[in-house]
Amino acid sequence: MTSSKLLSLIFLHLAFLVFVLDHANAEGLKIGFYQQTCPSAEAIIKNTTAQYISRAPSLAPALLRMHFHDCFVNGCDGSVLINSTKNNVAEKDSAPDLSLRGFQVIDGVKTAVEKECPGVVSCADILALVARDAVSMIKGPFWPVPTGRRDGRVSTAQNALNNIPSPFFNITQLQASFASKGLSVKDLAVLSGAHTIGISHCFPAVTIRLYNFTGKGDTDPTIDPNYAAVLKKICKPGDLTKLVEMDPGSRKTFDTHYYSIVSKRRGLFHSDGALLSDSVTKAYVLSQISNGSTFLKDFGPAMVKMGKIGVLTGKSGEIRKRCAFIN
Repeated sequence: MTSSKLLSLIFLHLAFLVFVLDHANAEGLKIGFYQQTCPSAEAIIKNTTAQYISRAPSLAPALLRMHFHDCFVNGCDGSVLINSTKNNVAEKDSAPDLSLRGFQVIDGVKTAVEKECPGVVSCADILALVARDAVSMIKGPFWPVPTGRRDGRVSTAQNALNNIPSPFFNITQLQASFASKGLSVKDLAVLSGAHTIGISHCFPAVTIRLYNFTGKGDTDPTIDPNYAAVLKKICKPGDLTKLVEMDPGSRKTFDTHYYSIVSKRRGLFHSDGALLSDSVTKAYVLSQISNGSTFLKDFGPAMVKMGKIGVLTGKSGEIRKRCAFIN
């Protein structure tokens, strides 16, 4: 058996185990979960989110990213929202989460929902709905969000470090990370497309790639040299403050342009360029820059699937009164 076939079998086995472990809980989710207990919940969430996005559209990609980071650590249980205490460093204070923003949106939405229906709607569901509504409000796709999640009580920085895919990851590491959450190689290609909106700081995932990729003062050989030259004018060694577009020229529009730049080896992160290193992900990238693009149709189902990772339902977890604090 070849190493690639063995790796594929390992991925499938991981995905099956995650499916078996999570399936029962995920079955507790349904569209309109709060129809009887808080019928106005989704309207309140949408309207309150709109108040923030209308003033700051750049919060949309930030909230989408926050939902992704939440789901990849302990499942979609709102644990990314919990504050650190003197006895515990929480997820939001881990290195991968330090650049997350938009927590005030979740707090504002939670406050509005609590006024109408105290102790009914979970922070985990609010985050999933806010991410969807925020993307839709900047003319991105809309997808149905099954609800019924409950909030987790565990949030540690180490869990975030162990589970959030790194922008340094190669394709094998990315596939393993997604497989461990029950997500397919296609899901990896589709969800990576979220980088079609938003910006990044010139943090180490960018500057190391430009100036010291293997520790020898070199540039990542998988990046287009012309694009690297452009980035070097923006991001100087050690720069942590300058902002750079993840999808140059189209960062405010939820479209297929991201796949176009990846195909030209102009993805901002090494993990973007890694999509060209696998036959399935490369084929998906190339198919999105033709007239037969399916990304806008594919994105919603992939988000629904991601939103079911490791959910707590029924009597598991809790409904937090304030999203940043365990009851």
